[in-house]
Amino acid sequence: MAGPGQSTCATRGSRQHVTDHAALLDTLRQALYTQPHGTLCVAYSGGPDSTALLHALAQLPAAQARGLRAMHIDHGLHADSARWAAHCRAFCATLGLPCDVHTVKVDRAAGIGLEAAARHARYGAFAAHLHTGERLIFGHHQDDQAETVLMKLLRGAGPEGLGGMRTERPLGHGIVWRPLLALPRQVLRDYVTAHALPCIHDPSNDDRQLARNQLRHEIMPRLQSHWPQAAISIAHSAMLCRKAADTLQQDWLAAYETLRDDSSNSLDARSWLALPAALREPLLAHWLHTQGLTAPTTAQRQQIERQCVAQDGQLPCIQWPGAEVHVWKHRLWALAPRATAEWPGDLRWQGETLMLPGGGRLQLEPAAQLPMTLTVRPRRGGERIKPAGDRYTRELRALFQAGAVPPWQRADCPLIYEGDALIAVGDRWLSERAEVIFGQIGTRPRWIAAT
Repeated sequence: MAGPGQSTCATRGSRQHVTDHAALLDTLRQALYTQPHGTLCVAYSGGPDSTALLHALAQLPAAQARGLRAMHIDHGLHADSARWAAHCRAFCATLGLPCDVHTVKVDRAAGIGLEAAARHARYGAFAAHLHTGERLIFGHHQDDQAETVLMKLLRGAGPEGLGGMRTERPLGHGIVWRPLLALPRQVLRDYVTAHALPCIHDPSNDDRQLARNQLRHEIMPRLQSHWPQAAISIAHSAMLCRKAADTLQQDWLAAYETLRDDSSNSLDARSWLALPAALREPLLAHWLHTQGLTAPTTAQRQQIERQCVAQDGQLPCIQWPGAEVHVWKHRLWALAPRATAEWPGDLRWQGETLMLPGGGRLQLEPAAQLPMTLTVRPRRGGERIKPAGDRYTRELRALFQAGAVPPWQRADCPLIYEGDALIAVGDRWLSERAEVIFGQIGTRPRWIAAT
């Protein structure tokens, strides 16, 4: 008997459309024949699709011979998540397969939405635990592909997004593999029903407030009532878009290598803007994704394009959940958003390594102890200093600009005071008084900015 949150799917599976569930086994046999290398790991959620995939693979000697195993990710988002993990282990035991369970922490404060944050955590765990050359097999099918393409279409995606999910892509030391994208969902559900397989029902899949569930439960049934072949047609269009995107990729990857600076990982802003629009968008998304950052919406990308011609002295910053792009010195710089550092007040400093609220640190090199206590404060605006050897007192704003201090680091730069007198700006500019203080003990301040 199925436990809580589980179903044999005999009551949940549709009996109105009878399909040949043997098609699942045939598809997997052919996939294993065409991709004969690498160990196999199923991304096993315990739901009907991954249950059908795992059970079917377990029936194939060719899969068993390749070290077939399962990996389950416990997101900890549902009260029954630990029970679901136990179910997955138990089901794998009946198949004689190992099941590795990994618990992840979903960053709810990432600003990218709970679904996206859970996906980010899940794929991070998959990447960390895949073996070299191992194929991570997903139960994604034709209906999933149609939903993905519609989601991308509604977000204004180009050929890359409208190409939907790739059959294969690198992940960690292994490869994501989706061999079932040509099969309808019903084939997998009929397989589950025919074998009376226990599977987990995640109630979040019924939440119509989530965009994908709205498409799945409301929009797709309406489309298919008028166009029964809708999922097949959408998947076909995705295939054509994928071919177009792969052709474009050759051009934008070549441009990417030219525009990107290896040492700073920044892009030549004006050369990027000069590219055809069909190359600009995927190049930008690729650059961001390689840094673990989210891609912008169409409106945000257009804002970046407008700011690429910003005048010297302007410091544009375009932000969205999960990323921010700065335009500085005619280049694009990408960072993960950081909260504004809250200083508890002035910090007393005698030369020890001082951890700064902005995430960096201040220390002396070589290590030493100051003969007096200095004060470290954040920048508040309007500060001025007369650097040693300079005829004039300078505003920090002008110094930062002339000294090529990145705009995103300026607010975190520690200011060192003796009493009320500013004597040093991090390790960049020291007054004559600071030169005397630090020179007497043969050391200098060193500011290591947050990364």
